[in-house]
Amino acid sequence: MTESVVRTVDKNAERWRWLLYVAMVIAGVLLTFVDARARQKAAEDTAFRKLIDGYCEAWSTGTADASAKFYAQDDGLVFYDVAPFAYHSWKEYHDGVQTAILDNAASIKLTAGKDLRVTRRGMIAWTTVPMHLAEKTKDGKMIELDLRYTGIWEKRGASWVLVHEHLSTPLAGS
Repeated sequence: MTESVVRTVDKNAERWRWLLYVAMVIAGVLLTFVDARARQKAAEDTAFRKLIDGYCEAWSTGTADASAKFYAQDDGLVFYDVAPFAYHSWKEYHDGVQTAILDNAASIKLTAGKDLRVTRRGMIAWTTVPMHLAEKTKDGKMIELDLRYTGIWEKRGASWVLVHEHLSTPLAGS
């Protein structure tokens, strides 16, 4: 081979080595980004699992006061429950659930299912999870309900608070 051919081959080999190096760096950066996003999602899921479990524990105390810390206190927020249909502020929700359900309960237990889904967009997140309510009324009746739960959360300062929620129960036989 002539010297000019050797130089051309060396230049091409050098270009390919450089291109391979750049491709490997880009792949490493992408893998790092994907791993960081997966870790962030896992941390968010864990944080919301703790939040939902604390929410259930608070409602299981039998007093709406224990649940207040999970809710935004703004007027005009709407909360849908199994009974009655809707509340239009935290105060209305607090008083209504306390009177309609909690005051009549000898014991109450709210449990979140395992299938918690969390979706977050900036300072807003929504959660869906099946729940189970077991209530023993003061007159001795047992009430068991499977519930569908959707919560809309807003990050305010360091805390997530509910700005809307929707509880429903499937129709009998479905």
